[in-house]
Amino acid sequence: METLAENLLEELTCEDVFTIPVFGGIGVSESTVMTWIIMAVLVLLSIWLTHGMRVTNISKKQAAVEAAVTWINNFVEDMVGEEGKKYVPYLVTVLLYVATANVIGLVGVKPPTKDLSVTAALALMSIVLIEAAGIRQRGVKKWAKSFAEPMAVIAPINVMEVFIRPLSLCMRLFGNVLGAFVIMELIKMVIPVGVPLVFSFYFDIFDGLIQAYVFVFLTSLFLKEAIE
Repeated sequence: METLAENLLEELTCEDVFTIPVFGGIGVSESTVMTWIIMAVLVLLSIWLTHGMRVTNISKKQAAVEAAVTWINNFVEDMVGEEGKKYVPYLVTVLLYVATANVIGLVGVKPPTKDLSVTAALALMSIVLIEAAGIRQRGVKKWAKSFAEPMAVIAPINVMEVFIRPLSLCMRLFGNVLGAFVIMELIKMVIPVGVPLVFSFYFDIFDGLIQAYVFVFLTSLFLKEAIE
């Protein structure tokens, strides 16, 4: 158990990879560097997949890309509803990032979603989008009045919910990713050969993709409530 505690502590420790020499030195953590790498990979992949697209006589690559984009857009649109179609690009981007970040452990690097600051930033971004969408849809006055619905006495609870939601999103994603690590370490202690590899694929691929879906699903659900 001491080994498990040490491994868990090491996993939770996010060391700075390098320091930017401005304002007394700004440390850049491993999770930030991995996020930059994921962003670069997704951007380069998007450029490659969309290069040479045509209106007629399309290639097999273009047909596959168009089918995948249509499917994922429809998938997210079904969650957020007709009124939220304008927010689909953001939700799809978050889905791709979180999914990639969760499965990147397969190549032997630490997923950035194991850093609490990363999941907190993602949750904060989503809640800012949700509240901004509510203001845009209803106007400032109606958005402010919505906190007193259905009764003014529950306004403090509704205000607290604005802060509880990002905490819920953050801890759900972080907790599930970290929980998978703990289970894997326990399996390695009991059966060190063979079985851990199978479970590693499960947690890194299936569970990682499920957590990406859950994060975007909850964001879409809150967004849909805000703009209805």
